[in-house]
Parts: sequence; C-alpha cells; structure tokens
Amino acid sequence: MKQTLIAFPETIETARLYIRSCLPGDGEMVRNAIAASINEMKPWLPFAKEIPTIEEAEDSVRRSYAEFIKKEDIRLHIFRKDDDEFIGSTGFHRINWDIPKVEIGYWLDTRHTKKGYMTEAVNGLVSFAFQEWDVKRIEIRCDPRNINSKTVAERAGFTLEGILRRDSLSADGNEVRDTCVFAKIKDK
Repeated sequence: MKQTLIAFPETIETARLYIRSCLPGDGEMVRNAIAASINEMKPWLPFAKEIPTIEEAEDSVRRSYAEFIKKEDIRLHIFRKDDDEFIGSTGFHRINWDIPKVEIGYWLDTRHTKKGYMTEAVNGLVSFAFQEWDVKRIEIRCDPRNINSKTVAERAGFTLEGILRRDSLSADGNEVRDTCVFAKIKDK
C-alpha cells in the first residue's frame, strides 16, 4: 500500500485526551503554548530557541500538515476532552514504512505538566500504532539530561536499549550530547 493511502483517524482518544492531526489555523494556540513553556523547552527542542510569531507558528503547522498528508512525518496536537484545551504536541517521526517502525516525539505546555497527560498520550499512540498500523517497533529518543522526557518513556513501559554517545547536538547547537534510545516492540 502507498504510504499516502495509509488511514489515520480523525482523532485518537484516551481517557482524558483526544489527539488529532495539526491543522491550518492551529498556529496561534501552538505559539501561545510555546510562549508559556519557552524556558522549559529551550534546553531540549531546537525549534524553541525563541518564541515564534503567530505567522511563524502557523507556517510551521501548515508545513507539518503537508507532511502529514504525505505520511512522511505525522505531527499531532493533544487536547483535553473536558474543555478542548490544547495542551501539547506529539507525533510519529522517523517513519520507516518498510518495517514499519516509528519514533514518538512530544512536548507539553508547561501549564499542563505533572498530570500524567503525556504518558497517557504516548500510551494511546502506542496502542494505535501497534493495532492499526501493525508497527513492529516504536522508539522514543531523548537527551539523558532531559529527566521529564525519560520519565515519560519509562512510565509508558519503554525499555532503554542504549545510549548513543556523542550522537547529537544540544538544542542550541553549542554542545555534542548523548541520546537515550528507548523502544517498545510488538510481539510476533
């Protein structure tokens, strides 16, 4: 099957959340979440060097939406069910449809951390990928110093397979850092 024909639901739902593709028009809410979280995001995420303008955030959303349509990279937005509030972003990245395998990436608006939302979202994505796409491997990669990201991977039941030493640049590009590789594999 061609990857552009691979189905994706309107939403993926968990107990408290719904997760949907990023859509044109989402730029302002994304920009506001980044603005509220910039100090916590800056050490880990290259796109968070500074607060984007609404136009820059909207441009990023639209570029991601084009990649979503082609199923090359699947950026998703996370909302609380009870009030439809945008709380963060996640997605399937580094997709290899031949195996198939994916990497889950994520960030959460700081105003919504420490409530289990990201672990819940990751678990929802894992269930979807294993059941609907028959994915064989799911990875989460993060800097070993990013304790919050590591904690999400661990709470979601991922196994630390290894640490790639001096594998990536820090978000500011000034330092070479290690990368933790966590994974879940689908049993045969």
